[in-house]
Amino acid sequence: MDVRRADERYQGGDPAAGIETRHAFSFGPHYDPDNLRFGALIACNEERLAPGAGFDEHPHSHTEIVTWVVEGELTHRDTAGHETVVRAGDVQRLSAAAGVRHVERNDAAVPLTFVQMWLAPLDPGGDPAYEIVRGIADSTPYAVPEAGAMLHVRRLVAGERTAVPDGAYLYVHVVRGEVTLGGERLGTGDAARLTDARDMEAVAVAATGAELLVWEMTAR
Repeated sequence: MDVRRADERYQGGDPAAGIETRHAFSFGPHYDPDNLRFGALIACNEERLAPGAGFDEHPHSHTEIVTWVVEGELTHRDTAGHETVVRAGDVQRLSAAAGVRHVERNDAAVPLTFVQMWLAPLDPGGDPAYEIVRGIADSTPYAVPEAGAMLHVRRLVAGERTAVPDGAYLYVHVVRGEVTLGGERLGTGDAARLTDARDMEAVAVAATGAELLVWEMTAR
């Protein structure tokens, strides 16, 4: 198990424009050849957008983009004709495939926080696709077969335990609260990368409980 702390993330974005980004993986000017990916995961970005701030239209290709809103509302528009407002508890996925462009903005009057995760597809190319699951239930897995991956959402009350899936590659991101995992205490923004995980449990230790995003990925 490789633990990466929140304060170890690469800082990016454009604070003057109301955009704050913290990258878990090598990204842009923060090139790190030893931190390019883990399993299928190539990015896990914590994004904070002030009211009215956002990312103007920009391209993606050969990437599965999964977004989880923590607080606020995210407005999404893409060149495949989708326009959506994503709220806390929704799972949004954009399959960039051979190429798509999109806009992401905070059109609300309150700050927006979201986690955006990029996964490498098993096979490049194809047609772009879009999907949103509203209010995904706790412990309901969300499959991204194009990347050989499964997302598990866990919401725990204080002291509650949850089994972490067995798997070749597991990535556990703490959205909020605190948990213990494999003898390590993980707080908000911390993440653990597990290889060949077996019989692991996460236990919420914070008085307010915890929220986890767990990626289960096949071997690469």
